[in-house]
Amino acid sequence: MANWHVNLLTLFPDMFPGPLGQSLSGRALESGLWSFEAINIRDFAEDKHKTVDDTPFGGGAGMVMRPDIIEKALLSVKNPGRKIYLSPRGVPLTQNLVKDLSAAPRLTILCGRYEGVDQRVLDAGGFEEISVGDYVRSGGEPAALILMDACIRLLPGVMGNEDTPQEESFSAGLLEYPHYTRPADWTTADGRTLSVPEILRSGDHGKVKAWRQEQAEKITADRRPDLLNEKG
Repeated sequence: MANWHVNLLTLFPDMFPGPLGQSLSGRALESGLWSFEAINIRDFAEDKHKTVDDTPFGGGAGMVMRPDIIEKALLSVKNPGRKIYLSPRGVPLTQNLVKDLSAAPRLTILCGRYEGVDQRVLDAGGFEEISVGDYVRSGGEPAALILMDACIRLLPGVMGNEDTPQEESFSAGLLEYPHYTRPADWTTADGRTLSVPEILRSGDHGKVKAWRQEQAEKITADRRPDLLNEKG
């Protein structure tokens, strides 16, 4: 088995690997740098309709996924490792948390649907709740893909340039500086000529590094001042 493995408890196993089967993550999957198993929760339902949900106690809209069926799916995983439930009420997925998760050899991700899952299975199973953003999705599968993508790119051997992860947004508590490439002078379709900042064409690596740091701090202050507050 690969060094980094993810078990996915889901009602839609065909959603995986999805986009993770392409580009860097896809090549890493083919190379055995990571692996996954998508486990269909519905396979553990025992009635003829393969029912996995029921109405919530206390009333309310929607349906809730049953704890007994989820537990059976979880128990089918011999080595679950760190157990995660993706939920809008979870702790935010930050770059530091991504680094932590990418260092864990095994993850088991529970993808909820409907109104969510019975709280008792989260408590009994020792699941961590993680959120990929302050918005509601139709299910946990897209969130699982986001979490996995963020982790896979940090695995040894996945990224071509080992320095790249250290220079990206959030890695140093700042948003990333702007990027430029050829042509050095570009004329837009409406006739404007836009040039690459001269300092980036100077060849002075010290000045370039200082400029990038200054730009990262300015962009962070303008767009995400909360990150600067966190740094103190």
